[in-house]
Amino acid sequence: MGNKLFQKAREFVEEALHSEHDGDQHKTEEIAKNALSSAFANTTEAEKEQLRALQEDLENHSK
Repeated sequence: MGNKLFQKAREFVEEALHSEHDGDQHKTEEIAKNALSSAFANTTEAEKEQLRALQEDLENHSK
């Protein structure tokens, strides 16, 4: 089945990366950041590497 927190974090980051640059984008990015933070606590090393990459993508997108 997989790690649900990891899956949700990935979904939220993808949503944030594809959202329009408007008022809701900031909220979507914050939700994605919170999901990433929650997922880090309960993941394997391989998943953590993927989460770090997602986090970097999100940070680069919001610049």
